[in-house]
Amino acid sequence: MISTDQSYLDTTTLLAPDFSPTSYANTLIHATNNASDTPLDLSTPLSRVLFDVQEVDTRIDALTTKNADSIVAHTQTQAQASGHVLEELETQVGSLRESYERLEREVGERWEQAEQVRLAAERMVKTLRLGRSVQRALVLGRQLQGLVEEVSAPHGRGGEKSMVPAAHALLGLRELFAATGKGEEAEGMGRVQLVTTLRNEVVNPSERTLLSRAQQTVREFSMSSLASGAGSQTNTTVGTYKETEDTKSRATHALHTLYLLSPAKPSASPETFTPTLLINALQTYLQTALTSSLASLARALATLPTLDRTLLEIAARCQNIVALEALLSATHAPAHPLLASPDPTAPTSNFLDPLLRHLDTSSLPSYFWRSLANQLSSRVQEILNRGGVSARTLRSNRDKVREAVRECVDRGSRLPQVSGLRGGSEEGRTRRNWEREAAVMVGSIVGPLGR
Repeated sequence: MISTDQSYLDTTTLLAPDFSPTSYANTLIHATNNASDTPLDLSTPLSRVLFDVQEVDTRIDALTTKNADSIVAHTQTQAQASGHVLEELETQVGSLRESYERLEREVGERWEQAEQVRLAAERMVKTLRLGRSVQRALVLGRQLQGLVEEVSAPHGRGGEKSMVPAAHALLGLRELFAATGKGEEAEGMGRVQLVTTLRNEVVNPSERTLLSRAQQTVREFSMSSLASGAGSQTNTTVGTYKETEDTKSRATHALHTLYLLSPAKPSASPETFTPTLLINALQTYLQTALTSSLASLARALATLPTLDRTLLEIAARCQNIVALEALLSATHAPAHPLLASPDPTAPTSNFLDPLLRHLDTSSLPSYFWRSLANQLSSRVQEILNRGGVSARTLRSNRDKVREAVRECVDRGSRLPQVSGLRGGSEEGRTRRNWEREAAVMVGSIVGPLGR
């Protein structure tokens, strides 16, 4: 309700939290007028409705004048309390400032110095690791260079024994250059000029020399004593046990070297690793034997007086292949430093199995005779198409050629007598299979003669 005192201000209503000017004015008008009067008579003095800020200011001034002493005393008390709080705060802020400055001196500066020491130590460790890697690369490079010089020596001086150590030294250098196994130890080696010179002038030429010598040793593998002039693969007649062992030793070292130097992924395992350099060298050996045998046999069939000599050379080549198969079956893969550790439960693989899988054949002699027979029929047909004395002589000596070819396959399918090899190509198994291969060879020659 509106206050009934002389003041126009209803302080209780004006100070209420839910005060509304429109509601207050409406209440004031209804309290001083009858809303049912017609016409409406607004008898409320205009000053009661249109009160202004001056009335409020007057009211405030009256109140403050009446209570001036208490207000001044309260204000003075609050000012003294605020001053006391401010003094305490300034004291605490000063203490905090001094503590921060001391902490900055004792910790911040020392931390900066410690950070510089840490950075210097880290760089020294990296430099030490890099120097150690460079030193190891130089040691391996010097070792590789000496071993390759021994490998490059002529046969008979024991140079083949240095092939595998040279391959391991080369793999060690590959690992350093690629930083596959030492983490940050090899970091930055590519920016060291000495390492670049080592790689270009020692490592790369040594790798080419080592590969060339290993591939040459495989190409020159010969253990047959049937003929001493049967092309490049029978240049050396093997006649003694010592010569046989030397040939086996050279070949084994070359095979191990080609296996180790074949490209390998670090995540590969010995079970999934494919020694491409080894397989390519062995396949080239077989292809050379096939090419030489096909060319010489085609010439001999056109000039029969040379047939016996040619068949003897072909039998010698196949004996070398039989001996190679036995050697491969008895030679197991060495430990490869770039491959994962082998599965101890997995069967140990030899060098023969991946080659047989690659050639898709059950044995190397069978592959040799069947590949030779597949290409021979067309050569015989060419001789018959040309006609003349060669064709007539070949037809008239059909039986002699048949027996000579069967004897050639029989001889070629045997292990060399002095080889001392055993394994997947032992003589008993070879004797059981040669009749089938002989029939294939005879059919490729005699078959076209009967048409």
